Amino acid sequence: MEPTVTLARRFWAAIEPIHSVVYFAPEPLEAARKTGLRGFWMSYFAGRVAPLGPLPAPAVEAMTYGFAPGIVARAIPDAWKFAAPEAVLAARLASAPEALRHHVDAELLASAGELAGLLWEGAAGCRFDGRPLAAAWAGVPRPDDPVGALWLAATALREHRGDGHVLAGVAHGLRGLDATVTFAATGAITRAMVQSTRGWTDEDWAQSSRRLRARGLLDSGGRLTKTGGALRRDVEDLTDRLAAGPVERLGSTGVERAIELATPVSRHLMDTGLVPVPNPVGAPRP
Repeated sequence: MEPTVTLARRFWAAIEPIHSVVYFAPEPLEAARKTGLRGFWMSYFAGRVAPLGPLPAPAVEAMTYGFAPGIVARAIPDAWKFAAPEAVLAARLASAPEALRHHVDAELLASAGELAGLLWEGAAGCRFDGRPLAAAWAGVPRPDDPVGALWLAATALREHRGDGHVLAGVAHGLRGLDATVTFAATGAITRAMVQSTRGWTDEDWAQSSRRLRARGLLDSGGRLTKTGGALRRDVEDLTDRLAAGPVERLGSTGVERAIELATPVSRHLMDTGLVPVPNPVGAPRP
């Protein structure tokens, strides 16, 4: 049931925790609070879409795919009454590198400039067809600060992969909740963790399970059937193929160097407990 460990997947696993400090470290949440935003989820959704401007809830629901519409609607569009997208973006760009510096030993960040350069070179290989979040983050001006440039590059690349993952799920006929239910059924994450953090009710989950059983993807115990397992592998394989642009741009030597530099930083973030394992993002320890 494990997805094939491609170079694209290893690249993502190495850099995802660097981006994810924005969700787990206290500094970004406090910075969002100072802009006027209220609570974690308002900060989360407003922060992720801030480069795109004051979007309405349906647009944010479409891009964040695996989240229940209700949890989005409780945050958007009310967020824009409390803080302008420009202010939210500025707070995120300042607080994420602050969090990295606070929670990562200085010697591990000594190569931030080199790693940022590699990631931005990889980002130059991205295509943005059907990838609004990635296009928006890739268009944010690169900070002069190497740690800030590193976080932003990691963010653009993970949103590129994430947008591609949505495209892969949709191409295989999965609604956002169906993708979540089948992901939990792989055993990579528990239902308790992902259901609560994505805002789905027990009835939502039951309806999705019935749909998936009707398609022959789940058995009566909620486990993936052979067909369901094959579909999940196909989704992950397509996600990797859609994320191949940065890998092709860097070449195997460049990607391996980026993985070499990023892995100690990401492992530190996970081993110290700042980015938990397992986590709702589904990111493994690299």
